[in-house]
Amino acid sequence: MNEWKEIFPRGNENTAFAQYFIGKSYLNMLSVEQVNIGNVTFEPGCRNNWNIHHAKSGGGQILLCTAGRGYYQEWNKEPRELHPGDVVNIPAGVKHWHGAAPDSWFSHLAIEVPGEETKNEWCEPVSDKEYGALK
Repeated sequence: MNEWKEIFPRGNENTAFAQYFIGKSYLNMLSVEQVNIGNVTFEPGCRNNWNIHHAKSGGGQILLCTAGRGYYQEWNKEPRELHPGDVVNIPAGVKHWHGAAPDSWFSHLAIEVPGEETKNEWCEPVSDKEYGALK
């Protein structure tokens, strides 16, 4: 198991988006000028719902993994285990989820890629069966 060392302050419990997460997450917005960048921290077992970043052009999201161990998965693809230093480029229109491993805290920087007419669509939760199949 990785030693837990947060680079950026954790921030407050992410109550504004709690309905789209299983478990507790924490959010510290590092930038809301030019490009939105949030430090998102997940307690062990926490993950967000399946979601899609829509955009007329541009858009999407980039994850820069900073601490712990987590997962990223695109719809109909195998999950990818994430560690500090990993980068995930999520194009607009791709249904996906991300979150912590069952036995580890996990943090990443979430960068909103600028685009035209961007919006996020929250979908169904990641089922316990899907999540329980992770290694």
